[in-house]
Amino acid sequence: MALTVQIQKRYGDFRLDVDLKAEAGEALALLGASGCGKSATLKCVAGVDRPDRGRIELDGQVLFDSAAGIHLPPQRRRVGFLFQNYALFPHMTVEQNIAVCLGRLEKPRRRVRTAELLALLHLKNQAALYPRQLSGGQQQRTALARILAAEPRALLLDEPFSALDSFLKWQLEQELRELLDRFPGPVVWVSHDRGEAYRNCSRVCVLEDGKSAPAASMAELMANPGTAAAARLSGCENDISVRPGPAPDLVEVPDWGLVLQTAVPWSKDLTSLGIRAAHVHPAEPGEPNAFPCRVLRAVEDVFVIHAALCPESAAPGAPPLWMELPKEDWAILPDRKHLLAAVRPEDLMLLK
Repeated sequence: MALTVQIQKRYGDFRLDVDLKAEAGEALALLGASGCGKSATLKCVAGVDRPDRGRIELDGQVLFDSAAGIHLPPQRRRVGFLFQNYALFPHMTVEQNIAVCLGRLEKPRRRVRTAELLALLHLKNQAALYPRQLSGGQQQRTALARILAAEPRALLLDEPFSALDSFLKWQLEQELRELLDRFPGPVVWVSHDRGEAYRNCSRVCVLEDGKSAPAASMAELMANPGTAAAARLSGCENDISVRPGPAPDLVEVPDWGLVLQTAVPWSKDLTSLGIRAAHVHPAEPGEPNAFPCRVLRAVEDVFVIHAALCPESAAPGAPPLWMELPKEDWAILPDRKHLLAAVRPEDLMLLK
């Protein structure tokens, strides 16, 4: 029951060019900055928007094919689309919002199925309430129940937790994951939150300015994002221009006045160096890639200290190097104004 999407569509000056595949039972994250085309991709898959060119296929059925003139309407695609605002009917109760998607069934069976979905999504006590009387979590569960009533073959989730506070978001994320574990079809989960994507999706497809990159596992994205844009989306705090050094495994960082050893050789299409703040640490004696730094400022978080460092050899106005240390490790530093920092060669990410 795989979903394959190969489409192009122009929205004014913006061009969408997406090539992705989500397998049966898989949650594929669609990750990207605001305005990169994530929601537009879902709308094309659901049939809300019509691509200019390409093909969309679900479980062997062609939903869209520009060459063959095929463009199935949304109601024939059996694709469940969870909008950011849930799109509930305000004049209908929770029970009615669910039952309206079961019109194909006889009344007795419709009542039974509605009751099953109310129980499944823990909404029995809210069955007679209207959307305005529900919490954000209850609205989301109602929208999911309505989607499941239509027996979708695929699910599209458009930033499902964007309007929720952090505590409620965590609760609903666990409930949604439990539900998706039982869903047999493909799921495409749009997000700009790397943590959310990492926890819930096995693979990720990065969108940059409307163009998709090949899908990779979440572990691959974190270890080797490939591009500066993907590195930023994966949470990389340090991204700085580099050029080749005097040897294939050396790179020069002009802004910081450093030459660093890498674990992979330089290639001509590389332009940037990515360093995760958690990979910057106080150097051990004799460690490679060690350099003296001034501490510009230290920002206290719940469990860690985020320290902005300036390499002593840095040019005026150079961007800081961010380091993240557990509070207990920060507290035992002999000098919190100056330190010898280091990054292991294998933790340096060369980026396009």
